[in-house]
Amino acid sequence: MAKALFGSVVTSAELRVVEENAVLRAKVRRLELELSELRAQRDAAIAHELLSLAGDSAEPALA
Repeated sequence: MAKALFGSVVTSAELRVVEENAVLRAKVRRLELELSELRAQRDAAIAHELLSLAGDSAEPALA
C-alpha cells in the first residue's frame, strides 16, 4: 500500500521539470510563429524585387 501511495506523490523537482517543459513548449510555438511570419515577409520582398526587375516587359506566364 505504501508503495502505491508513494508512486502517486509528485516531487517538487518533477513539478519544476513539468513547468519548465510547458514554458519551453510555449517559447517554441512563439518562435515558430515568428519564423513563419518572417518567411512570409521574405517571400513577399523577393516577389516584389522580381517584379520590379522584370519591369514593364513582364508577360503573364501563360501568354
